[in-house]
Amino acid sequence: MSSSTSTSTLPSGLAVLTTFPDVLFIPEIIIGGLVWILVASSKVPDPMLQGWVMFVSVFCFVMSISLLCLYLCGAHGGGSCWVTLDAICHCTAALFYLSAAVLEAYTTYSLGLFPILAHQYRENIAAVVFAFVATLLYVIHKVFSLLRWKSS
Repeated sequence: MSSSTSTSTLPSGLAVLTTFPDVLFIPEIIIGGLVWILVASSKVPDPMLQGWVMFVSVFCFVMSISLLCLYLCGAHGGGSCWVTLDAICHCTAALFYLSAAVLEAYTTYSLGLFPILAHQYRENIAAVVFAFVATLLYVIHKVFSLLRWKSS
């Protein structure tokens, strides 16, 4: 039982960078930043869809950096409410990124119908790929955060 309880708490300090799923913060931040940059640099005919994708990428980027900094500083103090917060944040991020990736794919598909917009199409393809990679990272992090929450 003691091995179960040791994995049900959040690590602090540099142990965050060596434990799974918390090590996923680094690729989430990098891939999320790439999505942010690609969406910001693309031009699309429907700004409402791109606005949601931009909001999701910025929100998840800031959330991941904030949680990483708090965990590195040990601000959670081993409290169980932080495990719940971690699970809620990653469930929200996974759901948001899934919706954003699907909307970005739809917008990119729409751009592909007009061959005159080939450069913008390639930029949006990259944004779609990275958005789905970010979705996968957040879903993996979510699953293991929920397992940690369940065992706490």
